[in-house]
Amino acid sequence: MSNETPSTPGDALEKLPNAMVRQLKSRAQSLDPVIKVGHAGLTPELIKSLDQALELHELVKVKFTGLKEQKHELSPQLASSTRSHLVWTIGHCAILFRRRPHPDAAKS
Repeated sequence: MSNETPSTPGDALEKLPNAMVRQLKSRAQSLDPVIKVGHAGLTPELIKSLDQALELHELVKVKFTGLKEQKHELSPQLASSTRSHLVWTIGHCAILFRRRPHPDAAKS
């Protein structure tokens, strides 16, 4: 299990509070996978689809149908590529979270 945020240089994501991580894990248990990572790996199309899913849902479950052995290496890469938080990895799934921008912030 992992509760890590991407650790890329210059990354502005702050660590999620433990209470929020627990809440997100609870919410994620009832989610169906929205994105599936197959043998093609982390393609630009997959990253774009995941980015769109995060914009729409905030909390997304990603299932590794291929490359299952590399899920612990690929999950942080997914989070970093989409500027999201890796909330949890369990089984062949990773849970990613990215807060929606405030609608008021876009108007400024």
